[in-house]
Amino acid sequence: MSDNISHKVQLDFIRYANCWEDAEVLLKGLNLEKGKRILSIASAGDNSFSLLATEPKLVVAFDLNPAQLYLVELKKLAIQHLTREEAIAFLGFTENEHRLKIYESFKPELSSEAFDFWEKNKIFIQTGVIHCGKFEKYFELFSKRILPFIHTKKRTSILLSKKSAEEQKQYYDQKWNTWRWRLLFKIFFSKAVMGKKGRDPQFLKEVKLSVGTFIFNKAAKQLSSTLAQDNFILQYNLTGNFGSLLPHYLLEENYGIIKNQLSKLEIFKGSTDDAIAQYGKFDGMNLSDIFEYMDTKIFEEIGKSLHAGLNENGTIGYWNLMVPRRLSKDLPTLFEFNEVISKELTSTDKGFFYHAFYSDKAIV
Repeated sequence: MSDNISHKVQLDFIRYANCWEDAEVLLKGLNLEKGKRILSIASAGDNSFSLLATEPKLVVAFDLNPAQLYLVELKKLAIQHLTREEAIAFLGFTENEHRLKIYESFKPELSSEAFDFWEKNKIFIQTGVIHCGKFEKYFELFSKRILPFIHTKKRTSILLSKKSAEEQKQYYDQKWNTWRWRLLFKIFFSKAVMGKKGRDPQFLKEVKLSVGTFIFNKAAKQLSSTLAQDNFILQYNLTGNFGSLLPHYLLEENYGIIKNQLSKLEIFKGSTDDAIAQYGKFDGMNLSDIFEYMDTKIFEEIGKSLHAGLNENGTIGYWNLMVPRRLSKDLPTLFEFNEVISKELTSTDKGFFYHAFYSDKAIV
């Protein structure tokens, strides 16, 4: 996987300042007991922190992009040194004028590489690191520059406010779903625009369908239901901030547990194969949507190596976006599909733009 991605995609900046998957779905899909060994794609770190809430033996947060790992390292120190309220403000969820002063208090604990990175990018800390990713800038462009041509802030607020299921659907159908919304949404979230402004053209290389139409239909299903009212991801998509909604790792009931488990988190630069070679076999794996980027042959090769890196009854949790990839379908002798829980979790997933969440168990 390292050769397949790192030689084709630029890996020297922060692509994702937040994890855009639902950690509650991930934890339920993996269903891990205490004391387990977990491999987790790092990305922005959020879901790797959430996995600490299971009180594991080890969580290895791996990534090929060093900038993402520097972000995880900074967030880890923030959680370690700050109260929940202080961490929320420092990271950028609420206002704080003293972020650089707070950073100065624990920056000596950063690795030399992370220290150099953040010293050159203090503006990210000053404005709140949860807004510094390329993908976040993409959403900000939509919420600040595109959406105002379609709907007012008041109308957006009403869409996301508490109301009955019938009222939500009626508001979406009669007030929100205008021709301008449909047109500009599909253009902005098209393969061309998303590849240039949001993700990377290489990440969409295997996609064969109409990206804009696919995401529009997924958004329509969410926006016309009451699920939209408590969705922190959707809140950011439409407003450029999370408001009062927070990701799993920062919720009051989880923060203290995660803070106490931080010593279990290892930050590792490399691929899945590299991590397995370094740390041995795992009981659970969080792989986000990495299979989207691979052709069928590489997907099957990676699947076989992942199976070899799982302990008995080990489980992999991952998302399918627009490229059909499922380990238990393509490698049925190696993986068993947890179909019931996968379908249940997909129906409640806050990551509304994903096609499905899959939980696959290794067959020994």
